[in-house]
Amino acid sequence: MRLAVLSLGCLTAMAAMPLHAQDDAQALRREIDAMRQTLEGMQQRLDQLERREEHAAAAPVAASSPLPAAAQSTLNVPTTSGILHPTQVPGVAQPVLPQRESVADPSTAASRPDSAAGPTDPDLKGFFAIPGTDTVIRIGGYAKLDAIADSRVAGDEDQFIPSSMPVGGNHRDVSNFNIHAKQTRFSFEARRPTTHGNLRFYLENDFFGSSDGYEFRLRHAYGQLGNTYAGYGYSSFMDPDSLPDTLDFAGPGGAGYLLVAGIHHSFALGKGNTLTLAAEDPDTELAGASDAMAAVNRLPDVSAIARMERDWGHLQLGVVARNLAYDGDTRRDRVFAGGAQLSGSASVGERDLLLFGALGGRGLSRYTADLTGSGLDAVVDADGRIDALDLHGGFVGYTHYWSDLWRSNLIYGQLTLERNAALPTDAFRQSRYGVFNLIWSPAPSWTMGMELLYGRLQQQGGARGDTVRVQGSLQYNFIK
Repeated sequence: MRLAVLSLGCLTAMAAMPLHAQDDAQALRREIDAMRQTLEGMQQRLDQLERREEHAAAAPVAASSPLPAAAQSTLNVPTTSGILHPTQVPGVAQPVLPQRESVADPSTAASRPDSAAGPTDPDLKGFFAIPGTDTVIRIGGYAKLDAIADSRVAGDEDQFIPSSMPVGGNHRDVSNFNIHAKQTRFSFEARRPTTHGNLRFYLENDFFGSSDGYEFRLRHAYGQLGNTYAGYGYSSFMDPDSLPDTLDFAGPGGAGYLLVAGIHHSFALGKGNTLTLAAEDPDTELAGASDAMAAVNRLPDVSAIARMERDWGHLQLGVVARNLAYDGDTRRDRVFAGGAQLSGSASVGERDLLLFGALGGRGLSRYTADLTGSGLDAVVDADGRIDALDLHGGFVGYTHYWSDLWRSNLIYGQLTLERNAALPTDAFRQSRYGVFNLIWSPAPSWTMGMELLYGRLQQQGGARGDTVRVQGSLQYNFIK
């Protein structure tokens, strides 16, 4: 169109020229042909520039959508990131601790001041809003399959618990293979802001309720408003953020671990420091008690926990006080017991992590991973007096990231109970726990790995036994 207008203008000018200029008609035609060629070249360059601008404007839309441009504009489908994470949880601050990966992921279920996000779930992904309310909810969990081969009988076929290992006898030399999916887990979580702080409700289960089947087991059922927690879940004495990353579900026996009903409140001290006071359900576990003696729970277990969080990791110091008692036909007795635990984490280099914990005290067996439920908090001697048993132990673990997809963990733990003449010779004396694993996470929702475990048990009488376990695991997460 532009070329036609220009040509018309040139012809009009030629018609208006004086008569003597028409003698040079041939020269003018040559000039017009040259001008026409120049204009055509300029038109081609202009068309090329316009096509480039249109392509650049359409590129971001095509990159953000898996659909063709025409279908995208017709369906008005949101971007992929909007589909996966449409809801932001209001009022929740980013965690201070360095981000980490964990197979069992105890940090997600842990209670935190003002229900803050944890180091394994800093973005709180997967929530969606309930229409007409301020509440957001999330359904989470994972499916996990464990294939386990033991060089000798390990006692517990599903978890690696050295205190359950049999000692002596020909059955010790019998190998065993087992596949189970009992660690498969479901969780439900609801959050909403209130005038008194963030409100969180958390419910979680797995299938470790039976040694010979897949019975439902409640792990967590609690509510938290602001800094006040009430319900069933991790004891405030334990430190979930210090637990190492293992394919084995039990973890090191020297770590503090207990699921219990209780109530606690946290006080913010500023700059990542908190103080938590708790009262929890007591359970006196006695050894040497006769049928005429009944354990009595007179007072709740009371604990106080001081915690410091920084961008390099954290330190936690917890103390617990207990009242152990029994009531018999001819005698009754009670004794005060308790202990302390120091635990934490520290980042090493760009992504590596050091995890540790050490605990000790009297009557503290219930609060350890290896001895909870074993009846070894205290022993009743021949005179009918309660003697709270001394115990100490701990663990250390190191997580190394080979790359974004590969990581390994090296862990060692030990737990020791005092020698006591009132205990039977086959009672627990000491356990050791060692782990090395290699874990691959090719996608956020898919994790698999291999793990080598070593366990050793020594009894009060001096008898010893050990075993080696190889475990392979495949896990699919619902949310990650």
